[in-house]
Amino acid sequence: MFKGFKDFILKGNVVDMAVGVVVGVAFGNLVKALVEDFVTPLIGAFGGTPDFSSIIFTINNSKFMVGNLMNSILSFLSVSAVIYFFVVMPMNKLTKKMKSGKTEDPTEKACPQCLSVIPAKAKKCKFCASSVK
Repeated sequence: MFKGFKDFILKGNVVDMAVGVVVGVAFGNLVKALVEDFVTPLIGAFGGTPDFSSIIFTINNSKFMVGNLMNSILSFLSVSAVIYFFVVMPMNKLTKKMKSGKTEDPTEKACPQCLSVIPAKAKKCKFCASSVK
């Protein structure tokens, strides 16, 4: 009984997923703190306090909390902007920089007719049977 559980827990996928969840939660807390403690006060410094929770309208004794929706939208946009500008853009630049130094595999080449990858020393394409140089 415990052997099956041990095998399940020690599989690479489960451990990788657990590490991913823990890192994801920590990263989420980091971004939330950055938005709440830096970005939101920065917006408040230029445009007044960005708190719309007091905006409410009533129809037939039903309260519509438009302000809470606006706060949630502002929070979502702030978090999205922080993630994009401080995580996605730098990672894209880093990935592009790392890929620019890579060279093509010298043991393979593309067939000029069908564009399949074939060995560099091949005289004939194994996919379309055309002659290659």
